[in-house]
Amino acid sequence: MKLKQLLRDVPVLEFTADMEQDIDNVVCDSRKATAGSLFLAVSGFSCDGNQFISMAMAKGATAVVTARQPAEKVPYVLVESDRMAMALIACNFYSHPAKDMTIIGVTGTNGKTSTTRMLKQVLEKTTGAKVGLIGTMENMVGDQVIPTERTTPESLELQGLLSRMRSAGCSYVVMEVSSHAIALERIGGIHFDVAAFTNLTQDHLDFHKTMENYCMTKAKLFRRCDRAVISRDNAYFEVIRNAAPEQMLTTSVGGDAQLTAGDISLRTDGVSFTANYRDWKIPVQVQIPGRFTVCNALTVLGIALQLGVPLEDAAKALTDVRGARGRAERIPTPEKPYTVLLDYAHTPDGLENILCSARNFCTGRLIILFGCGGDRDPGKRPIMGEIAARLADFVVITSDNPRTEEPMAIICDIVSGISTNHKNYVIIEDRRQAIRYAMDIAGKNDIIVLAGKGHETYQEINGVKYHLDEREEVAAYLKETR
Repeated sequence: MKLKQLLRDVPVLEFTADMEQDIDNVVCDSRKATAGSLFLAVSGFSCDGNQFISMAMAKGATAVVTARQPAEKVPYVLVESDRMAMALIACNFYSHPAKDMTIIGVTGTNGKTSTTRMLKQVLEKTTGAKVGLIGTMENMVGDQVIPTERTTPESLELQGLLSRMRSAGCSYVVMEVSSHAIALERIGGIHFDVAAFTNLTQDHLDFHKTMENYCMTKAKLFRRCDRAVISRDNAYFEVIRNAAPEQMLTTSVGGDAQLTAGDISLRTDGVSFTANYRDWKIPVQVQIPGRFTVCNALTVLGIALQLGVPLEDAAKALTDVRGARGRAERIPTPEKPYTVLLDYAHTPDGLENILCSARNFCTGRLIILFGCGGDRDPGKRPIMGEIAARLADFVVITSDNPRTEEPMAIICDIVSGISTNHKNYVIIEDRRQAIRYAMDIAGKNDIIVLAGKGHETYQEINGVKYHLDEREEVAAYLKETR
């Protein structure tokens, strides 16, 4: 493809590169540069791609796209925004794959992973089509699983993935859209057929600084979609609604909305409720426990309606959906009188949701084990400490992914939110030992919630990822004590 074709719709300020030259590949990692490739020098958080222009050229790159005048004498294209340029160049390089499929984006602090996985299964069952999935846990092309490292991939990787889905015959793509992906233009050049909003609670303030900034970033997704599904059960509903298109459907658990849930029943093995929409009252059952499952299911039903799937068909399909790994996941504890739930809850709202949901079907004590991630918004740590002490009968405070921070410093931040009147907690920094302690003290009908890790099978300490699968830890404990 010629360079001028790759730069279609990209705001260019000046250039010295030959616009008629053929480009064989596009890279933003200088180590992957080859003869005939175009190097995108993008400024990142940890390093600046402009520092690696010489390396990329030495490996055979024929031109550089940058938002900063190169220090080297190289053929370059100067652009207004390096990240938007990368996104649009990626769209052009892969021939805009999103235009050939129905693209659904789901955003929100919590519920994205569960909602997108449920929706994928519902669409497959109701339409018979192949559905692609892009998300936190994994990417999927139909049934094929592709590992992932972030919720929404960088634009070059994302467009390559979409191209792969198009080639595989996917008709729909269901995508988790993070606030970072919106702010950093990873979804640049993509127009969404449907966008959905689950909720907004405190998270990522290390990046967005304020909740207002966080919300306005989320709202940008709804300015690039045809139809929207928005939950009213959130203080930021009005901001999102004002950004949404006219073809908007609202949802609420028991509140005032177009699609609501009534007659809610919460059980250890799932939920049931009545979906109310216009003159229809459709019974719904989902084999995933937790009140938040009702919220997620309403979003799925709303998206299905926006895509023209009959409500009754979508509700019937929900009966057989499988929950996301690490989301209110019940870990087998044969011969033990208690229950262990694994959940990814790593925000104040997520922690409160899983505890309130477990409380609805817990007939014994509710035990919560959690920590907080390092190098992330520290303001939520004392909030989560207060929530845990208030809603659980006993709290085991431990380490999560401390990353480059001192684990006990993070734990002290958590403890600072717990009232001195509360004595219902213990501190055990080693997460493996903390899990064993929680299972040691659990009794008949108790529920242990292991929060924060969810689908993750590692613990990151001082920048190194060590293997840690909490399912394996529970199984090992059971074997040791059998």
